[in-house]
Amino acid sequence: MSANITHQRLAELVGGELVQGDPTGIVTGLNSIMEAASGEVTFLGNSRYLSSLKTTKATAILVSPDFNEPMDAVALIKVTNPTLAFSSVIRHFGPPTRAFVPGVHPSAVVASTALFDPQKVSVGPGVVIEDHVQIGDGTLIQAGVFIGHGARIGCDCVIYPNATIRERCVLGNRVIIHSGSAIGADGFGYEFNKGRHQKIDQVGIVQIDDDVEIGSCTTIDRARFGRTWIGEGTKIDNLVQVGHNVVLGKHCVIVSLVALAGSTRFGDYVTIAGQVGVGGHLEIASQVTLLARSGVTKNITEPGAYMGFPAKPLMEGRRLQAAPGKIPEMLDRIKALEKRLAALESSSSTV
Repeated sequence: MSANITHQRLAELVGGELVQGDPTGIVTGLNSIMEAASGEVTFLGNSRYLSSLKTTKATAILVSPDFNEPMDAVALIKVTNPTLAFSSVIRHFGPPTRAFVPGVHPSAVVASTALFDPQKVSVGPGVVIEDHVQIGDGTLIQAGVFIGHGARIGCDCVIYPNATIRERCVLGNRVIIHSGSAIGADGFGYEFNKGRHQKIDQVGIVQIDDDVEIGSCTTIDRARFGRTWIGEGTKIDNLVQVGHNVVLGKHCVIVSLVALAGSTRFGDYVTIAGQVGVGGHLEIASQVTLLARSGVTKNITEPGAYMGFPAKPLMEGRRLQAAPGKIPEMLDRIKALEKRLAALESSSSTV
């Protein structure tokens, strides 16, 4: 069956309005603004790509309601959120979704005390499921996954190949864990005693609430005791380190290469950009945004954007960041003042 779609049907698909173009024109695929060819649909989700519209070869473009740039020979569909609406386009033209096939692969090693319905759960090749694990209906566990003793996984989760979920960790419903991630590794806890680093037992768990997504090769350490807790709806990118007893609130966004030290607590709707480091035993308020490469060493009690090392409120951080660039000019002014002072002193001494 062809996926081709008319401009008018495309507008209906994305919940938008066709404001320019032939309603019966045909769209045959999708692409980015810069790579789209004739017959393809694209979208403008960021104003920085506005200049690329002048050269795009796309046949149709999803734009925001306030878009008013002149565009010739192209269908324009206005939608509230072009980026989000384009997801519907992707689902229409993209590859078919992998069918959920329940059952346990013959090569999987599943303990007899594990609790799940093999007619409602999919367990791939090479999976290891230890004693007393519980898995909810609709969950997909792909090749090479390890699930440790007593772990609990909710319904409709997706665990991608070679992820590790250690003993007693708890996952809610619709959780996604990408390949190579480790949930519940030992927290990094040692005491220096008699010239040696002595390991401190880490006997807590990791709790991941509903609708959380964890990127590839991210590590979330188990608590020393109690829980490391990832709140509902939070999204964590690849290559993130979450230390023991960290609490992340609801609907936070953590970008790649972030390191969160142990026992720090974050509120809801926190956004942490790439390469941010946050020290241990801190409190970070809800609705805080930490800009890229910031370093947090103290509590942040007020919502807002912060930047720099140590992290400061945005405007203060920008001033501090700009200050080093003014040093050459300041040195020149100091030298000029010194010369004037020296000239005045010389003039005074001859009077």
